Amino acid sequence: MGALVGRRIVLGVTGGIAAYKAIEVCRRLVDAGAHVAPVMTGGAMRFVGRATFDALASEPTQVSLWDEEHPVPHTRLGQGADLIVVCPATARLLADYRIGRSGDLLTATLMATRAPVVVCPAMHTEMWEQPSVQENVAVLAERGVTIVGPDHGRLAGGDVGAGRLADPVDILAAIDSILGGDGSVAGGDMAGLEVLVTAGGTREPICPVRYIGNRSSGKQGHALASAAAARGAKVRCVTTRPETAPDRLGIEVIGVETAADMEAAVMGHAASADIVLMAAAVADFRPVEVAGSKLKKADGTPEIRLERTTDILAQLGENRSSGQVLVGFAAETDDLRQNAASKLASKGIDMIVANDVSAPGVGFGHDTNAVLLLDRDGGSAEVPLTGKHQVADAVLDAAVDRLHNAPEATAEAGTGEDVTR
Repeated sequence: MGALVGRRIVLGVTGGIAAYKAIEVCRRLVDAGAHVAPVMTGGAMRFVGRATFDALASEPTQVSLWDEEHPVPHTRLGQGADLIVVCPATARLLADYRIGRSGDLLTATLMATRAPVVVCPAMHTEMWEQPSVQENVAVLAERGVTIVGPDHGRLAGGDVGAGRLADPVDILAAIDSILGGDGSVAGGDMAGLEVLVTAGGTREPICPVRYIGNRSSGKQGHALASAAAARGAKVRCVTTRPETAPDRLGIEVIGVETAADMEAAVMGHAASADIVLMAAAVADFRPVEVAGSKLKKADGTPEIRLERTTDILAQLGENRSSGQVLVGFAAETDDLRQNAASKLASKGIDMIVANDVSAPGVGFGHDTNAVLLLDRDGGSAEVPLTGKHQVADAVLDAAVDRLHNAPEATAEAGTGEDVTR
C-alpha cells in the first residue's frame, strides 16, 4: 500500500464494543508506513486502553481538548491530517458529525479538517436500521464522507445481522484507495491483475419452497475477494450470498443461486481472469424435475431423481487461458492430504486448498479456518487455525507467486467430484 507511506492519518476511536478492532487497523496503518495519530473518546476508553494505541501508533493518544501543550489540538490534528478515519463510528458520532456538534476532541477535529474522512459504522442491527441513523449516513455520504460497512455477521450478544464493523482489510483498502487518488489500490502486488472468485453454496430447487443445498456461508470466498481487491486486483465475485459479499471499490458482485447459474457466470468471465479461485461449494447433483408447486406431506414421500451437475472446475482446467492460475478448494472430513492430492491431479488445476471441516473452528460458517495448500509440482504448505482473511492472504501469496514464477500449466484435466466450500 504505497499510497500510505508518510501520510498523516488521524484514527478516531469511539465507544463501541468493536473498538478493539481499531487496534488492528492502527497496526496495519503503521505497518503500511503511515503516521498514525490516535484520538479516543471517553466512551472508547471504557472498551480499550489508550496505552495500547500509545504503544502501536506514531504519537501519543489524545483524549481531550485540554490534555496537550498545543492550545488548539483539534486544529493541529485536523489541519495536519491527510485523512481521518473513525473506527468504529457509533450512532452518536454519526449524528454529531452530521449536525456539526463538536462535543469532544474527535468531533472537533472532524469539524476542523478539509481532509478526506472515512467513517466505519458499527452498532446493533436495530440501531443501524433506524431511519434516523440511515438518514445521517446518507447525508454524510452526500457530503463526500466515505462510508465503509457495516458488514453482516455475528454481533455482541450472539445474534446475527447487519451492523458488524467492516473487516480491517476492507477499511485499509478504502483508505489506500482514497489516498491513491485514482480509485484503485496504489502499490498493491496484484495491481493490474484480474481475479475471478466463487463463494457460497449453490441451491438446487426441488419445488418453489425446498432445495438441495449445503452449509457453505461464503465467508472464505468473500475474504479472498476482499483481500485480492485490497492488493490492487480487479475482482469479480460470483456468489450465492450477494447480500453478505464485500461492498467496496474493485469488486464486481455477481449473484447466482444454482450450479447452472454459477457455471454460466464463471464460464462467461473466466477467460479474461489471471487467477481463478473456485471457493464455492457447488452441488454435485440436482433434481431432474422441479415441482411447480410446493410438495405437501399429505401427498406422501416424494421420489426425487437426481442428475449430475457440470464439474465447473474440471471444465476450467480443460479450457484454461494461457498463463492462467486455477485454484480449487476441497472440504474434507478424513484423509485430507490424500483426497486433496487426488482432486488436484484429476482437475487439471495448479493448486488446491483443502480443509478438514470436521475440526473445531474450521470451514463452514466459522470466521476462522485452517488449510492445506498443495500445488501441481508437489509443493505443499499448511496454514494453521487463523482468521479467514489471513488464510485468504496466504492463498493469494501462493497464487501470485505461481502466476509470476511457475511455467504454464499443460496437464490434461480429468474428472472427479467437485467438492469445494
